[in-house]
Amino acid sequence: MKSPTVRVMDAADEDSAVEIIVLAFAADPMARWTWPHAHPYLAAMPRMARAFGRRAFSNGSAFCTDGYAGTALWLPPGVHSDEEELGAVIESTVESSLAPETAAIFEQMATYHPTEPHWYLPLIGVDPAHQGEGHGDALMAYALAQCDRDHAPAYLESSNPRNISFCQRHGFESLGAIQVGSSPTLIPMLRRPR
Repeated sequence: MKSPTVRVMDAADEDSAVEIIVLAFAADPMARWTWPHAHPYLAAMPRMARAFGRRAFSNGSAFCTDGYAGTALWLPPGVHSDEEELGAVIESTVESSLAPETAAIFEQMATYHPTEPHWYLPLIGVDPAHQGEGHGDALMAYALAQCDRDHAPAYLESSNPRNISFCQRHGFESLGAIQVGSSPTLIPMLRRPR
């Protein structure tokens, strides 16, 4: 089978990329802990994806594979997620009983982010109908080649234990674990440039 082709997306591709993220995260432990029922998940996840990764589109660091089967929204050094919008999404969509735990998770996430210039991968996902076809590997290899050219580390948080070995295959190492109250465990991971 031919390896998937990766291309850079622009703002016109944003809706398609967000749709893939919503599909890919539909069974994600952290996403579904945050929004356990379908309607709130489908209402909140597109907003969350945009808040986390929208700035990738204006920085040439939003990537997809053939037919939008997979997408990765990377933030290059110096570019950050829209924290104000992230807060607004959480505040307006998460059940009040989970609000303190959700806030504590974000606080812990901030403690693991590297202080040195780095590439951050807030979101990568493959349409469940196309998982296992190499789209995730192609997306990761494409972006990590850029990280290596920049001599910059890459950082992510894995919200699904099934993805840990995938990240390790691409050179990421666990920095610890984030878990608060009833939440699933989130694993912050770092890859040094090669």
